[in-house]
Amino acid sequence: MIAHRRTLPAAVLAGAAAFAAPLLLTLSAAGPAQAHGAPTDPVSRAYACSPDGGSLATTAACRAAVTANGGAPFTFWDNLRVANVDGRDRAVIPDGRLCSGGLPDYRGLDLARADWPSTELTPGARLTMTYRSTIPHTGTFKMFLTKPGYDPSGSLKWSDLPDRPFAEVKDPAMTGDAYRIRMTLPSDRTGRHVLYTIWQNSSTADTYYSCSDVVFPAAKGNADGSDGTGGSGASAPTATASAAARSGSANPSAAAKPAEQPARAAGTQEAAESADSAAPQAAGTVAGAPVASTTDDAGPRHRIAGAAAAVLLAAVAAIVLRLRRR
Repeated sequence: MIAHRRTLPAAVLAGAAAFAAPLLLTLSAAGPAQAHGAPTDPVSRAYACSPDGGSLATTAACRAAVTANGGAPFTFWDNLRVANVDGRDRAVIPDGRLCSGGLPDYRGLDLARADWPSTELTPGARLTMTYRSTIPHTGTFKMFLTKPGYDPSGSLKWSDLPDRPFAEVKDPAMTGDAYRIRMTLPSDRTGRHVLYTIWQNSSTADTYYSCSDVVFPAAKGNADGSDGTGGSGASAPTATASAAARSGSANPSAAAKPAEQPARAAGTQEAAESADSAAPQAAGTVAGAPVASTTDDAGPRHRIAGAAAAVLLAAVAAIVLRLRRR
């Protein structure tokens, strides 16, 4: 009887292993395909309005963006990518659709609003961008900052950006779960602007797009409180993120961690609420707009894969335990 009891669980385990092996192999194969990412500092619209954005996701702008998406949250904030652009960004991505990359599933990010969650920066200062990613990938990051006099009340267009990026970095090292990209900000910006980041992969056919809303403090000496762009620096939600703590940092570890971002870059809720009723209608899908690539299209499925594997193993363990108790 003892020998029988020992042999039976072994047989069950062997059968369960044979059954589970193909499934586990499939699940594990999906994991390494997670080559996604987006800026978390300065916080991007996609990350701020995602379930990972914390309090930022409850701002009026983010609620409006989710509504424009038909109520679908930006759970896959790291998957805003278009295949086979090959550097032809201005020809492929339509005007007014830069923040969504022209993808219908992210169209809410293109809403013309001046109350997006933002990060306060200092003109001319050194900045270490935290670009969160799942695994290392080769490619070139290009950073653009909207031109002086940019009007945040309109949808972002290519004409709002300079022809050339103010910073460009190829194949930066990944520290922890993010790239830490150092750059020097232009010194002639005041008021609200958009930091537009393009990540063109060289190891995949994908190009990633992201909009990070930033605020440069009004120049000192403006008694009327104007921000130098024809508007008032107090008209839009103020950012609580301070660039002073980041500027000039030579240590990548000094960059803000993604988990800290909600507390550092949250827009003022009261001001956001007042602008909610004036939010523009959701933009429709543009005919001929690019579609998401099918390369590495596993998305964040590693979370689902891990859960399925855990359930399967727990079931096998339960069977073995019951047999041993007989």
